[in-house]
Amino acid sequence: MNTIDLSPLYRNSIGFDRMATLLDNALRTESASPGYPPYNIEVLEENRYAISLAIAGFAESDLDISVEKGVLTVRGKKSDEVERKYLHQGIANRAFERKFNLADHIEVTAADLSNGLLTISLVKEIPEAMKPKSIAINSGSAKANLEQKADATVRAA
Repeated sequence: MNTIDLSPLYRNSIGFDRMATLLDNALRTESASPGYPPYNIEVLEENRYAISLAIAGFAESDLDISVEKGVLTVRGKKSDEVERKYLHQGIANRAFERKFNLADHIEVTAADLSNGLLTISLVKEIPEAMKPKSIAINSGSAKANLEQKADATVRAA
């Protein structure tokens, strides 16, 4: 297995720690769980997303979903109460852990399990202070009006 050394990124940059950590985690995660369980990431609307994981055979009690430091983690561990004898076992019941790095301001709003698909709903909520806003441009006459008001205020005082 080839690994990429990202330590030069840490030595030569300031303030990009999160980006280097994201790259490092992404490379480590993809090599740890190559394809199980399969998933889709869907754009529903401009600021709404959904992650769907195919987890046939898992019940709600077998799953754990958590968000910590911008990383969404989905874990599944099948609890086998009954020992079974299979002639053929094609449905994977193995434990899994799948991680998704979330961008800033992405919030998990819901999780639904239906027909073997776990669907996690996400929404991007940009704070009001960070949204773009228009700045009005004052004309020269408005500047003259402000100066006249300032002069009138000084004379009245």
